[in-house]
Amino acid sequence: MPNLIHKLPGSIANWLRTRFGKHLSRFAGVALVSLITTQVVLSIAYLAIGTGGTATFLGWLAGAAVSYILSRRAWNRRGRPHLLKETLPFWIISGVTAVVLTTTGHFASVFAKAHHLSTIRATLVVSGAVLLANFVTFALRFLIFHYVLFADRNVSEGDSPGPAEEALSPIAASVANSDDPRDKPSRQ
Repeated sequence: MPNLIHKLPGSIANWLRTRFGKHLSRFAGVALVSLITTQVVLSIAYLAIGTGGTATFLGWLAGAAVSYILSRRAWNRRGRPHLLKETLPFWIISGVTAVVLTTTGHFASVFAKAHHLSTIRATLVVSGAVLLANFVTFALRFLIFHYVLFADRNVSEGDSPGPAEEALSPIAASVANSDDPRDKPSRQ
């Protein structure tokens, strides 16, 4: 990733170097692998059993397992996970996601059957609806993981990240990290 960062515009590259940007880019990679796992398992299960809710649940379960393992690495968590501070909250959040995705898959399947779609088209409708629901839940899950579940609890007051490291805005991160004196506020 460091080689790719140098090819991006300065403000985006600086933002990706912040703690928030690093975690977001890592979580996006985790989410992509998890999403692919979910979609593959969901599609195979839907073709095999033909019910959207059950197929989506199986897809979610496979994707959530992958997500859990990779999410810990994205936030540099090593060793045995803490049951009450990490494992249980992760699965509660994932369980809420499961309800959203499974409900979406069920209603997409009902729609496909009501419209007498072929098996392949029905699979595409269910997979597409679950894909959209995954995009919607992605941002919320990231924010919960970043600020609550995997929040950096080891930062002491003296070591607290500066405003550039916590900036949500690529512009704010760019200005704070810029070496150009014209980008710094003047002191008069």
